[in-house]
Amino acid sequence: MTKKKSMQNMSYEEAFQELETIVQQLESGDLPLEESLDFFERGQSLGKYCSDLLEKAELTLKKLAPSENGAFAEVDFLLEEE
Repeated sequence: MTKKKSMQNMSYEEAFQELETIVQQLESGDLPLEESLDFFERGQSLGKYCSDLLEKAELTLKKLAPSENGAFAEVDFLLEEE
């Protein structure tokens, strides 16, 4: 595995791209067991990091949702059903 960048310094996109790369390498089945375990552990950490960033973004969206009068109000973020 290449040198690991600290997740604290990664954007969501960087972390997700690394996670996708790890998944591809694990799915290939060509890695030794110990390396597979290292990749798996890094993937678990990246998955949690991405999830935490998305949750934080969702909370930010709640705070920035426009109200009916054009001002911003704190509201729950709900996806509209089609």
